[in-house]
Amino acid sequence: MRKIKIQPNELLEVKHGSEELDPQTAGKAGRKIRQWQPWDKSTGARTAEGKAASSRNAFKDSLKLHIRAMARSMNAMLREPREGLGRV
Repeated sequence: MRKIKIQPNELLEVKHGSEELDPQTAGKAGRKIRQWQPWDKSTGARTAEGKAASSRNAFKDSLKLHIRAMARSMNAMLREPREGLGRV
């Protein structure tokens, strides 16, 4: 288990992976988050430069996915002739 800080000097145990939290821990986490209210503190970008930078985030992530997909297909195409050479 991993422990994360949700408020100064308070720790909450969090399980790794897809394991679900037991009802008691989930209830405790819900109460702490409702008390902490991180949505009131998150502001997002305030300056024009910050807004411009954050607007490019989705594009960059999408571009990375396309580049990975192209690399996979190129590797697959290059792998076929190499495998054929091994059989000769």
